[in-house]
Amino acid sequence: MIQPHGSLIVRTLGRIVIPIAQLFGVYVLVFGQYGPGGGFVGGVVIASSMIMAILIFGLGSADSALARKILHGDGLGLLLFAGVGGLCLIGGGEFLNYSNLQIPGLNEASRHSVGILLTQVGVALDVAVTGVSIAVSLSFEQDEISRDGAIHD
Repeated sequence: MIQPHGSLIVRTLGRIVIPIAQLFGVYVLVFGQYGPGGGFVGGVVIASSMIMAILIFGLGSADSALARKILHGDGLGLLLFAGVGGLCLIGGGEFLNYSNLQIPGLNEASRHSVGILLTQVGVALDVAVTGVSIAVSLSFEQDEISRDGAIHD
């Protein structure tokens, strides 16, 4: 099991760097449709910041609560991605053809931007969940995880 880091300097810098990294990950996610970045890169940056929180503060601390909560979001990104594609199909177009996304009160260009953003959020969520779950599963010894998947200290 991952134990908290003992250095006061590392914990203090972690409290400063982790929120900045998460903010940068959200920036890359939101503005990815206008330049390099997007859902995958934003999800990787967000996942790496949560893994950094687990490594510095331990899995059970309040500082890594977001990392514990995101582990329960497995599959939500896929549902969001497929849901946006399904709404495009219901609107009479092709899968992920955002021009046919039916959102009342928005013109075609705005519907296109909202559709891209929602699919990128779905991809980022799945990438972040996958990254954090891989890091958490690699951190436990085999005898700490029972057959039903419960983690024992």
